[in-house]
Amino acid sequence: MIYGVSLSLVLALLWWVLSGYDKITLLAFGAASVVIAMVLVFRMRILDRETAPFVRLPTLIPYYIWLGGEIAKANFDVIRAALKPEIDITPRLVRVPVKADTDLSRCIFANSITLTPGTVTVEIEDDAFLVHALDTSFTSPDGFAEMNLHAARATDGGAS
Repeated sequence: MIYGVSLSLVLALLWWVLSGYDKITLLAFGAASVVIAMVLVFRMRILDRETAPFVRLPTLIPYYIWLGGEIAKANFDVIRAALKPEIDITPRLVRVPVKADTDLSRCIFANSITLTPGTVTVEIEDDAFLVHALDTSFTSPDGFAEMNLHAARATDGGAS
């Protein structure tokens, strides 16, 4: 029940913010769109904590703030590598072990790797990701383990 209410409220708020605050016609279309979306979600039986992770915002927001800092640091590393007079990069494919209890945690971890400049998740396996890194300096197992732990805490409550 809480997932349905939170998803409805977020969809309505998003429509309201993006369409205008006082246009009655747009607000009516927004209400109809939210109702149709919720009917479809209920009919497909996909309403769960992964469909509506808004209940997890108290743990997700600090994670995304931490991730923003990591992305900023990685940006400087990529800029430093790009501006060197000599090209001294050694691209690598590395297998990164994944410890996650839910698909949401795995998805956030894989997307976080891809969002971080210099790394891209190219393949997802049962217990690991194959990651392409711009340079060996981006392949620290400790860095991936830390990101995995932060993603698990944000989504699983630290169960992994």
